[in-house]
Amino acid sequence: MNRVDIKKLVLLLLSLMVPFASHADEKAVARMMIYIQPQEYSNPIKLWEYYGDYWLLQGPFVEAAAKQVLGAEFGDVGMCSKDLSPSQTMVWLRPRLYYNPQLQVFYGSIKAVSYTADGKPIATYVGESEKQGFLDVLPDRTIKMVYQMAMQDLSSKMKADSSFMHALDVPLSEKDVRTPCELISTLPNPWIKFNSFQ
Repeated sequence: MNRVDIKKLVLLLLSLMVPFASHADEKAVARMMIYIQPQEYSNPIKLWEYYGDYWLLQGPFVEAAAKQVLGAEFGDVGMCSKDLSPSQTMVWLRPRLYYNPQLQVFYGSIKAVSYTADGKPIATYVGESEKQGFLDVLPDRTIKMVYQMAMQDLSSKMKADSSFMHALDVPLSEKDVRTPCELISTLPNPWIKFNSFQ
């Protein structure tokens, strides 16, 4: 190769690298950020049966269901507790779980309040589920299934709402890129839960 060919090759490589270098500093805009209150990870709820009780933290179950179901349905989903990256919407998830020992049925619900990137409320959705099961036989597996079914019900209601889908699809300009997880301090404080009633 002669000197002219090497210069052309170097210029070609540099011109190919310029678009990547200009986007390296930008954070990717997530479609949705999920917020679950810290008390769901630190304050367990009690499900009771005649001969024993079962204490559980709802946060890990709901987070796993949200990542699995909402991530599959809506694409890029992040958690507000782990990062503050920009996104188009924020969804505040509020779980509730109840066990009826006479009927041996788990009842689950997840209330979701959705906000735009600039903090305007979009809508409130409730996903519900119920599943037959025993509290003393693999309760974690049954609880996981209850929350996944409630999240799937919630996801179908969110997809049916045109205003929510529009908020997900609106492209944000560089000056409009916001971090809706910063709104957490403006959300109302939760009520104290007793046996998962709120």
